Amino acid sequence: MLKRGSLGSIPSGVIIALSMLLLLVLALSLAACSAPTSASTPVITPTPTTAPTLTPTQNPKPSGPIDAKWIEAQVSGDTVSIPVSEIENNWNTRFKLQAADGDISAMAYILNGVIYVRADICPPCRSQAFTLTGNILDCDSCHTKFKAGTGEGISGACVNYPKASVPYKITDGNVVMSKADLVVAYQNTLKLG
Repeated sequence: MLKRGSLGSIPSGVIIALSMLLLLVLALSLAACSAPTSASTPVITPTPTTAPTLTPTQNPKPSGPIDAKWIEAQVSGDTVSIPVSEIENNWNTRFKLQAADGDISAMAYILNGVIYVRADICPPCRSQAFTLTGNILDCDSCHTKFKAGTGEGISGACVNYPKASVPYKITDGNVVMSKADLVVAYQNTLKLG
């Protein structure tokens, strides 16, 4: 412990430098504590590009839960597209496509003015349908709940199978994705994570 008056023998420049160093260490410590850790950062991130432009013909958002409506996807080689208007008019949609290992399904929905595309499978219950309730995806079979914005599990039997997102672009009024990206998202959703 320092005795009273013992700081008087330390040059004032050293005291100022030590004080500045102490403030810097304190600031960096606070910044490190407030930054998200790798454990709290979700692995699955949303992939929307820009919020869709809402058209005058868009149906108003229904109140309460929104069941997924089947729509047809157009497949040309490795390109898969679905009309933005189908998503805008139905708010929560799903579509199938044929892959090498069989049919897979995906969902496309609007949340806070942004289109999200995710794998549409809930292992181990094997359900392929989700109801959009507010900002929650609710499995129609086991009722496991997922965050619609990230795909991350919240509660339920299949909570450890987050819904992987699919990158897309909006081109000529269509959500355009690669078949390979849809398959990867589907396979990633099948993995315990």
